[in-house]
Amino acid sequence: MIRRTFLREIGLSAASLPFLSGLPSLQAAVGSSVRKQRMVIMISPNGTIPKSFWPDKKGRDFDIKEILLPLEAFRERMLVLRGMSNKVRGDGDSHMRGMSCLLTGKELFPGNIQGGSHTPAGWCSGISIDQELKNHFQSQEASRTRFGSLEFGVGVPDRADPWTRMVYSGPNKPVGAIDDPYQMFKKLYGQLEDKEHLGSVLDELQTDLKKLQKVVSPEDRQMLAEHAEFVFEMENELKAAEAQKLHHAAPELEPGISDTNDNIPEISRMQIDLMVNAFSNDMARVSTLQYTNSVGQARMRWLGINEGHHGLSHEPDDNEDAQKKLVKINTWFAEQLNYLVTKLADTPEPGADGSMLDHTTIVWTNELGKGNSHTLNNIPFVLLGDGFGFDMGRSLAYEKLSINRLWMAFAHGAGHQLESFGNPELCEGGALDLS
Repeated sequence: MIRRTFLREIGLSAASLPFLSGLPSLQAAVGSSVRKQRMVIMISPNGTIPKSFWPDKKGRDFDIKEILLPLEAFRERMLVLRGMSNKVRGDGDSHMRGMSCLLTGKELFPGNIQGGSHTPAGWCSGISIDQELKNHFQSQEASRTRFGSLEFGVGVPDRADPWTRMVYSGPNKPVGAIDDPYQMFKKLYGQLEDKEHLGSVLDELQTDLKKLQKVVSPEDRQMLAEHAEFVFEMENELKAAEAQKLHHAAPELEPGISDTNDNIPEISRMQIDLMVNAFSNDMARVSTLQYTNSVGQARMRWLGINEGHHGLSHEPDDNEDAQKKLVKINTWFAEQLNYLVTKLADTPEPGADGSMLDHTTIVWTNELGKGNSHTLNNIPFVLLGDGFGFDMGRSLAYEKLSINRLWMAFAHGAGHQLESFGNPELCEGGALDLS
């Protein structure tokens, strides 16, 4: 029996379904025993600083450089992949192909968007791996969820072009990230007509909890109460953020840069909180978290850095001041990842042993390997968590290995036996073996 059908049959309100459908004892009531798997892809732009990122040693006894230090507590659950390459060529500049072809492994269509190359381009010609896995999970009753996937953004510009879009539901079908936490909040908890409606949702939730006294376990009643408390806290936090002009206003930076620049740290935490809560309610099994955009000029003033990120990334390697600032920026991104990983590690997996991190694998990557050379080789890839059965706790090095093979490994890890992904010519050798 489907969980949501079971809930309706015992007389629960539609408003409560997003909160209740993931409770462990209700999963037991409908006989669900399939192990959950989740994938999160986090991307930060403009390349990394190789000397401060890549470990010098390979294998299990790898060293952690400055940028990855915030993740040191999770080294046994970390996989650092050096030598991964985006081999997609064709129209568009490296930033465009770096962003829009990173998750698709397929070329951009010809188009009229002119970048830094001599060939203008359009949207990507393929589906991104997150959407491929979403479709796979949604095709099966045991892994089908309310949304399938959720696309979070932090400081992503309103404009739509190959520099701002990394998710594709199919050829010529870019998917924009939601970078307004209140908009994401409404998406997750119903299309609220006004803030007062939230109170009625929670009132119905409390009524439904009484109906479930003989059905759910004491542990699940406590979990449900915690979810309700989270919603109350989030509503108050979002009201406070709105009062501080969290929503978009006239841009204060160059055209196309979101006016949420100075609120990025707060928005980052709110979005991560929403993502973990959505996972805990089993609203989705796949999510993306996009920080700004390719060629993004966010100014990390909260780090004491006033220059735009993209401008700094173009400075030569002998500019020590720029290098220090770029290390600081990339370390901050690692801190955001640590916040996400820690929350997943500290949250028990509903209906199973262990934590949510035991059922989730996070990929942190970038559209470029190095900003001032625009290289699509040596793109930084860090994997964390145990959702796909990879052998973690290692630093591995390859020689210009196609990212298509990594995405095939994720598909196979989910039981989706693709013979190729993206451009078939870039899949030679098959799925990357990370066991």
